[in-house]
Amino acid sequence: MLRDVTLRDGLQLTGKVLPTERKVEIVRTLLGLGVPALEIGSMARPDLVPPMANTMDLIAALDPEELQRCWVWVATPRHVERAASAGVRNFQYCFSVSDSHNKANIGRTTEDSLAAMPEAIRLAQAAGGSIQLCMATTFTCPFEGAIDPERVLAIANDPRATGATDIVLADTLGQAHPAQVTDLVAAVRSRTPHRRIVFHGHDTWGMGVANSLAALAAGATMVDGSLGGLGGCPFAPGASGNTSSEDLLFATRPEWFTPGTLATLVDMSRELLADLGEPNRSRTAEGAVSKADAFEWVVRQP
Repeated sequence: MLRDVTLRDGLQLTGKVLPTERKVEIVRTLLGLGVPALEIGSMARPDLVPPMANTMDLIAALDPEELQRCWVWVATPRHVERAASAGVRNFQYCFSVSDSHNKANIGRTTEDSLAAMPEAIRLAQAAGGSIQLCMATTFTCPFEGAIDPERVLAIANDPRATGATDIVLADTLGQAHPAQVTDLVAAVRSRTPHRRIVFHGHDTWGMGVANSLAALAAGATMVDGSLGGLGGCPFAPGASGNTSSEDLLFATRPEWFTPGTLATLVDMSRELLADLGEPNRSRTAEGAVSKADAFEWVVRQP
């Protein structure tokens, strides 16, 4: 299952605030096409991540049914409280496995973030919502290098994370390879079998789709992607775009994904990326506008 993260992890590195009305249009188009889940924004401070400044406005513009398929990034209990009061019911509670990145990204140690998680879970549950344990830098850290998988497993099984419905394993720098992804997803699945596993990959080293497929084969039930491969972490030197949603869909072929769906996605991402002044990193989008139009997935040009 795909979760499109264009409006959060996709936009956060662009430095440009997309108008709320445009974000609403993107949400409704993606949901209407059949994308099962979206990550639509962040409760991070607008002065630190300006493209997220109108997240609350976007939440207010969506109805409860739409919000049931949307996730919002949070890092503190206060974030959960504010988002819940606005109508959010799906919370992605994020912190980094490495202390160095967590301090750069959130301003506290990993232990501090984990210690606050029980209160975040309590608030999410009180609102009738779901909360994910999202671990950034699960494979490598830009400051500390390789991450010991046992540290990831220890956090995943920490009693203070009890109540999180999912575990998100984020290859923040896009430096993992499929065998690593297979091993870590399988280990987490084996040792925390009661939770769904989500894989969040980046395509820095060209392994985004391969890693996502490896994660699904090892037991993950959701993978993250963004339109045109947009995105990256502003607090992780060396991070580049997310794995392309178009590429993930073309590789996995869910029932709702058709040539017509792809054509809509290609047009939407091309327009969005042009407005943002960002390159389109999707190989599927590139192939879809080729001249090999005997192939049903090629988008016919007027």
